[in-house]
Amino acid sequence: MMKSGIHPENYRLVVFKDMSNEYAFLSRSTTNTKETMVWEDGNEYPLVKIEVSHKSHPFYTGKAQFVDTAGRIDKFRRKYNKFKETPDAPDAPDAPEVSEAPAGGDE
Repeated sequence: MMKSGIHPENYRLVVFKDMSNEYAFLSRSTTNTKETMVWEDGNEYPLVKIEVSHKSHPFYTGKAQFVDTAGRIDKFRRKYNKFKETPDAPDAPDAPEVSEAPAGGDE
């Protein structure tokens, strides 16, 4: 018997859409989303966009599939470009030089 009161009760039908190949499926979920989509049955359901599903994951497909990450890398660089060192910033202190000890210990 399952414990009562530990499982969510607000399950509803939600469309999950794999953005790498446009595959979509309808399932029950409690996830929150602001987007919606008209499903094959003509009804409108909440939409959850996912990057990988069983239709695009190499384990299930048996072949590697190219995933475009260039857009994400550019977005990251634009977002964090403001944290680059500026010419007015004070120089970081130099690390102290470390001298190497003789290998054998005997001189």
